Amino acid sequence: MNESDIIQALAALAQEVRLRAFRALVVAGSSGMTPGDMASQLSVAGNTLSFHLKELSHAGLITQERQGRNLIYRASFSHMNELLTYLTQNCCQGQECLPSSAPLCC
Repeated sequence: MNESDIIQALAALAQEVRLRAFRALVVAGSSGMTPGDMASQLSVAGNTLSFHLKELSHAGLITQERQGRNLIYRASFSHMNELLTYLTQNCCQGQECLPSSAPLCC
């Protein structure tokens, strides 16, 4: 990831509804969620959620897949792990803080 990708991802998460939606998708895991389920869970209007999902998608933080008549959104764990790796690179004064075998995420 380059710095502009990092900035775009962090900017996308720097908004309450988008952060809550992303966290809901992380919890949902690989099964993902439909926009309707997410809107209901987050108590957000569908058109508002749609706008925020588009922003998260442009930042590469979520993916979208059509299953029949439904759209399924999922967190992009690989992109999230790249972001976390970038943010924690050279932490602890260059010393290893976590066991190298410990996964960052799912």
